[in-house]
Parts: sequence; structure tokens; C-alpha cells
Amino acid sequence: MLTIKNKMEQPKIAAKAPVRVELEAGKNYAWCACGASSNQPFCDGSHKGSAFSPVIFQVEETKSYGMCQCKHTTRPGFCDGSHKAL
Repeated sequence: MLTIKNKMEQPKIAAKAPVRVELEAGKNYAWCACGASSNQPFCDGSHKGSAFSPVIFQVEETKSYGMCQCKHTTRPGFCDGSHKAL
């Protein structure tokens, strides 16, 4: 779940479209929740000192996934189409 210490702080929109990424089953990933990472959609530590924390997750199936880059998804890590309303 997305962890924001200060609800007033908003994430940076890295892109208004998802990115397709091949993910491996059982491997840990850290999704960037702040939008500042230069390694989108993954965390590079750019959130340090902010109200954001990366979302650590695994997938059950190795395949291509649509990863959120707008940072407004209701399914942290994965695109839910929220970028269409931004």
C-alpha cells in the first residue's frame, strides 16, 4: 500500500501513460511512489527526505505488466487508468 506521511504532498507525475515491463515471478520489486526516480517505474532512492516510500511487491506470474507512472493509481505499482483523468 502507498505510504504517504503528509497527505498534502503529491507525487510527481513521471508520465501520463503506463510502461510495459517484464516481471519475474517471486522476485522483489520496489515501485517508485514519489515519481522522482530516474529509473521509472522503479525506485532509485530519490524519495529520501520526502513523505513517500517505495511499494515493495512480487508477482505470481512471469509476464509483461502495465506499470503506473502517473503515481495516482488505486493499485500501487500497476496502472488502473487513473492517468486518463489527469
